[in-house]
Amino acid sequence: MSIACRIKAISGHTQIAIILLTMILSGYTPALRVVWLDELDLSNVDQSAGKAMANQSMWRTPLSIASEQYDRGVGTHAESVFRIQLDGKTISFKAKAGLDDSAPEHELKQASAEFMVIGDGKVLWRSGIMHAREKAKQVNVATKGIRSLILYVDHTGDGIVGDRADWVDASFEVAGTTPVSVKRTAEKVYITTPLPLKQPVINPPYVYGAHAGNPFLFSVPVSGERPVTITAAGLPEGLQIDQRTGIISGKAVKKGVYTVGISAQNQYGIDTAKLQLVIGDRLALTPPMGWNSWNVFGADVDDRKIRDMADAMVDLGLVNYGYAYINIDDGWQGLRGGKYYAIMPNEKFPDMKALVDYVHSKGIKIGIYSSPWVQTYAGFIGGGADTREGKVVNSSRRYGEFSFVKNDVQQWTEWGFDYLKYDWVTNDIAHTAEMTYLLDQSGRDVVFSISNAAPFELAADWGNLTNAWRTTGDIHDSWCSMTTIGFMQNKWQPYARPGSWNDPDMLVVGKVGWGKDIHLTKLSADEQYTHVALWSILAAPLLIGCDLNQIDSFTLRLITNKEVIAVDQDPAGIQGKRIFSDRDKKIEVWARPLQDGSLAVGLFNLADNKQEITVSWEQLAIKGPQQVRDLWRQQDKGVVESHYSSVVPSHGVMFLKIKPAN
Repeated sequence: MSIACRIKAISGHTQIAIILLTMILSGYTPALRVVWLDELDLSNVDQSAGKAMANQSMWRTPLSIASEQYDRGVGTHAESVFRIQLDGKTISFKAKAGLDDSAPEHELKQASAEFMVIGDGKVLWRSGIMHAREKAKQVNVATKGIRSLILYVDHTGDGIVGDRADWVDASFEVAGTTPVSVKRTAEKVYITTPLPLKQPVINPPYVYGAHAGNPFLFSVPVSGERPVTITAAGLPEGLQIDQRTGIISGKAVKKGVYTVGISAQNQYGIDTAKLQLVIGDRLALTPPMGWNSWNVFGADVDDRKIRDMADAMVDLGLVNYGYAYINIDDGWQGLRGGKYYAIMPNEKFPDMKALVDYVHSKGIKIGIYSSPWVQTYAGFIGGGADTREGKVVNSSRRYGEFSFVKNDVQQWTEWGFDYLKYDWVTNDIAHTAEMTYLLDQSGRDVVFSISNAAPFELAADWGNLTNAWRTTGDIHDSWCSMTTIGFMQNKWQPYARPGSWNDPDMLVVGKVGWGKDIHLTKLSADEQYTHVALWSILAAPLLIGCDLNQIDSFTLRLITNKEVIAVDQDPAGIQGKRIFSDRDKKIEVWARPLQDGSLAVGLFNLADNKQEITVSWEQLAIKGPQQVRDLWRQQDKGVVESHYSSVVPSHGVMFLKIKPAN
C-alpha cells in the first residue's frame, strides 16, 4: 500500500499530526508575526494616575521622548503595571522606554522612573533610574518559553510628579497565539473582622474637641444589640445626653477638659469607658470619620441621596463605630442670592436648611464643599464668582476680581454646616487664612479641610490653618493609585498632630463610580485590607466614598473593625512612619506609636506572590518579650521574644499590635 493510501486510512487528526511532523522534520517553521503593544487592550493597565493611551501620551499628546517623536507606543504614568499573557511561543519583545516630554517644565525637573520587563516572576530587563529629557533606552528581550510578562514602571520612591512614562515602538515577535493583556487574578473575598458582640461596646473616639458657646453635637459610638441605655456622668454645664440614642447636644458654657464617665447597658451586659471632652480652641482631635458624596455620586449628588446616606449610616450602625459626618461634595451650587448674597443651592437641593436639620436629627454632622476659585472642578460656582448678571462662571476657574467667601460662610453658618472641604490648586496661604478666620468667627464648630495636593514646602503652615490637608491628587480604585499615594506619605509624618491631619484622600472601598458607572471597587480583598490598615497607621481621615445602600457584608465588616479604627483614632495623634523597605522584594514595614505604649505595626507585601515578612524588635526600637495581636482578626498571637514573622498574602498585610508582655 502506498504512503498516500495509508494516510487516507487513518483518522483526520492523526493525518494532521503526521503532516505537521513531516513539515518540521523537513525544516519548515511557522511564519512569525508582529503584534504591536498598542493593539492590546489597555483598559487592563493599572497605573497611579490617568489611563494608558495608545499611540499618544496619557495626556493625549504625541509620544515624545527627549524631543524625538514616535508614531506607535503606549503612554502610561508611573507607577504602572501592564500584565500580558503569552503562550510560551512568543519569540521576543522589543521597544524603547523613556519619560514623555508632555509634562510642564517644573514637573519635568522632578520626573524620574525605572522601567522593567518581568517574565514569569524574573526581571528580564531594567532601565535603571531614568529622568526627563533622557534619550529612550532600547529594550530587546527574548520571551520564548515565557507565559506571563509584566511591563512595570516604578516611580522610584520620589513622588510621581511628571512621571509620564512611554513604551514606544513596542512590539512582540509572535509564533503562536496573540499576546493578551490581563488583570491580576484576585483572591476570593474573605472576611477577617469578627461579628459584633450582642453586649454593648463603647468604641473610639475617646477624645473630642469643641468650642464653648457653639452648638455641640456628638454621638457616643456604642455597638451592641439595641435597645441600649447610654448615660454620661460629668458632662460640662450646658450639655445633655439622650440616653436612648447616645447623642450629646447643647452648648458647653465654660472652657476646660472634662472627663466624662460613659456607661452603656442592654439585656446582654454593660460596658464603661472614659470620654475626654476638650472644650477649648481645637477641633478634630482625632482624624475625621464619615462619608463623602464624590467617589460614588460625583456631581449627581442631590437632597434625596444625602438623606438616604444619613439613614443608612444609622441603620448600618456606622455611627456606632465613630463615623460622624455626611459631606456634600461638588455639585450642589446654584446662583448667588439670599440675604447674604451667597451661593444658593441648585434645584437638586430645594431646602438646604431642612436637609441639614434632618441629618443633625440623626446625631450626624454634615459638610459642604466650595472653592475660592471662580469655578469648581465640576463647573459650578466658587467663592470668586459673581452672578448679578446671571452669569454662572467666567471662562477661567481661577480667582475672580472679588471674593464672596464671607457671604458664603454666613450662609453656611445659618444653614448649620459642620465641615468644609475647600478645593483648589495650588492651595495658598492667603486664601486659606481668610477662610480659617471666617470659620473661627462663625459661631459654629466647622472642621476645615483643604484639597487638592497641598504644597509640601508649606506643610507647617497647614497645621496652623486647617484641620486636614490633602497631600495628593485624587485617588481612584486601583492598586497603583492607592499604594503610590499611601506609601509616599512618610515625609508628611512630622506635621500630623491632634487637630491637624495629613489627608491622603478618601477610602475607595465598596461600590464607587464618581457619578457614572457605579461598580464594586477594583481593589481586591487583600488590597482593601492593605488600604484601610495603611490609612489607620497614617492617622488619616476615614471618609467612606461608596453607596451605603449597596454595601455588602465584606465592606461593612472592613470599615467597622473596632481595633483597626482604634489605631486610626488613637488620642496620641502620632502618625506612623516607615520602619523598613525592600523595593526589590516589594516589602514595606510601618509602625505607629499608640497612647497606651504599644505599637501598631503593618507588614505589607506589595509583591505578586505571597512571602514571609519579618520585623525585629531592634527595628522597632523595643526590647524584651512582647504580646502580639492580629488586629484584623482580633486574635492574640502569643508572647514573642525578639522578632515576629508571618507569611503575608500578595498585595496583603499583617496588621499587628505589639506591646510589652509584662
